Amino acid sequence: MSLIERLEKEKPVKAKKEKKGVGETNEAGGDLYSNLKVKIQERLIEETDELDAELLKDKSRADELRNKTEEAVSILLVEEGLPLARAERGKIVQEILDEVLGFGPLQPLLDDPTISEIMVISAQQVYVERRGKLELTDKTFRDDEHVMRIIEKVITPLGRRCDESTPLVDARLPDGSRFNAIIPPLALKGPCMTIRKFSKDPFTVEDLIRFGTLTREMAEFLEACVKARLNTIISGGTGSGKTTTLNVLSSFIPHDERIVTIEDVAELQLRQEHVVILESRPANIEGKGAVPIQRLVINALRMRPDRIVVGECRGGEALDMLQAMNTGHDGSLTTGHANSPRDILSRLETMVMMAGMDLPAKAIREQIASAIHLIVQQSRLRDGTRRITHITEVQGMEGDTITLQDIFLFTQEGVDEKGKIEGKLKATGIRPKFVEKFEPAGIHLPPSIFTPKP
Repeated sequence: MSLIERLEKEKPVKAKKEKKGVGETNEAGGDLYSNLKVKIQERLIEETDELDAELLKDKSRADELRNKTEEAVSILLVEEGLPLARAERGKIVQEILDEVLGFGPLQPLLDDPTISEIMVISAQQVYVERRGKLELTDKTFRDDEHVMRIIEKVITPLGRRCDESTPLVDARLPDGSRFNAIIPPLALKGPCMTIRKFSKDPFTVEDLIRFGTLTREMAEFLEACVKARLNTIISGGTGSGKTTTLNVLSSFIPHDERIVTIEDVAELQLRQEHVVILESRPANIEGKGAVPIQRLVINALRMRPDRIVVGECRGGEALDMLQAMNTGHDGSLTTGHANSPRDILSRLETMVMMAGMDLPAKAIREQIASAIHLIVQQSRLRDGTRRITHITEVQGMEGDTITLQDIFLFTQEGVDEKGKIEGKLKATGIRPKFVEKFEPAGIHLPPSIFTPKP
């Protein structure tokens, strides 16, 4: 699509002309600040006939567009008799460039490294998550149509659609950020967007230690578990940091192993060279062609993987994942939504039943107990911090019950005057049964790791 076509598509309805101060309302109901941007876009259409959008990826052509935009602003300010300070003029130029080359009002938020999530509630309400806390921003859209244009800008290149027949969509931005949109009639206040930002530099285990997510002893223990090929599931609530922790744990996988990752929307950032990335596919317009995660897990077993990493188990694929863990694919990793280690076992049991297999409950539990070795429970606390609250061993079956044993725990001790939660991450003093697998794998952990510290 040429630049001219993009500008014309994004051009809002022109409001009735009337000379007033910037920020005042004219007879058509829009403020002249918005109308000024419309006129500048129109002038750009006239003056950039030969500019092609693909060429704007080159920095020199992007600079050329900026220069033409600044020139159009200056000319129109003289014609309209509207005095604007240099800062206001620069703001108009940047907003127009964001509309043409980026994602409109969202672009400054996407460029802000301190923001981890962007949430568009309605055209006039845009929230962000910064350091675990929600904040209302000053960014707004002109109207619902403007929000829909941004949604289409994200999903159209990916072959997705979002309309009344398909009112919700998952996608990802060019930088890998997870994108979700839901529109009327399902969203009553207007189109909604949620963007989970993709970190340009993946967090390392040292970052998580610095953030207080886990201790160095816990990190050493988890690294030993991954290298000893223990099957691990990371559980927690939405936004608790499960995918980040999964990324960090996967970084401990040796570089000489073949890894197959399976996700709904590819988010994992594995640094190993031998990685096969699989992503599920939704149905097309005719309702055909869907490829669910369950089918990808089955296919992955035919791809000679050393490790299978499933971004999240949420349905019948849990049965295939458990079978993979029980049939020679040790060291596999996955995540799931649950509030505690005991809850994730119950959820796994429910998800296995969703596969449509008529299995007795005891058989399912035995499958879970033999497949899963370790549960890493992660939570986002009230102050916005993310902590690993449990590292729990799955010990086996006693009767009809799966037995668990906590190896590390987070104990909350109070709240300081700033509202920050105080507590300690420490060992329980119990050595896991599977520690005997470390020595044959050439892994030597000092016994002091399991010693509780005051």
